[in-house]
Order: sequence, then structure tokens, then C-alpha cells
Amino acid sequence: MIRGAYLTACISLITLIFLCLAWELRLAPVQVGGSWLALKCLPLLAPLFGILNGRRYTYQWASMLILLYFTEGVVRATTDHGRGQTLAAVETVLATLFFAACVIYARKTRPSASPPAC
Repeated sequence: MIRGAYLTACISLITLIFLCLAWELRLAPVQVGGSWLALKCLPLLAPLFGILNGRRYTYQWASMLILLYFTEGVVRATTDHGRGQTLAAVETVLATLFFAACVIYARKTRPSASPPAC
């Protein structure tokens, strides 16, 4: 279970980084030739090494960060048309997978609560 959550988090985060770059630079940019929205992938780089190294604290705060990308995906999936709408739906799915994997990983790796010493 822990290994599956780890792999899901790693794969979904890396895929989301590449999706954000490809979306705003090539696939369906807001402006022709790419846009500054490609910089939205930069916050995703902050937790990358902590996620890859299995740091529990990184999984905890990254699960909150990813909610911004989930929100953007939902909004753009309902307002964009064509390829942009499809990419937004993929972003929403990846963000959901990452969130679920982070929550599972953080729960399964928490230190066991020991009874208080008398």
C-alpha cells in the first residue's frame, strides 16, 4: 500500500509538471506561441525532491498545494473548449490521484501513537 501510494504520487506529480509545460507552451496555449502561464509548473517543483525521497512532511503540505491545480482544472474544464477542456480534465484527474496518494502515504507512514508513560 505504501509503495503504491509512493509510486502514484511520484508519477502523477511528474506527469502534471510535464502536462502544465506542454499545455501552456505547445498544446493549447492561451496566446499563440506560448504564454507566461507555463510558469504555473514552478510551484510543483518545490515538493518534487521531497516526494521522490519519501519525506512524510512533504506529502502532507503538497496535498494542500495540489488543490490549487485541482481547482484550476475544474474551472478550465468547465469554461474552456476543445483541446484545452480535455487537458483541464486530465489535470483534474492527475491532481486527484496525487492528492489521494499523498493522503494515503501520510496516513500509512505516521508514527504509531504510543500510550502515555505513567
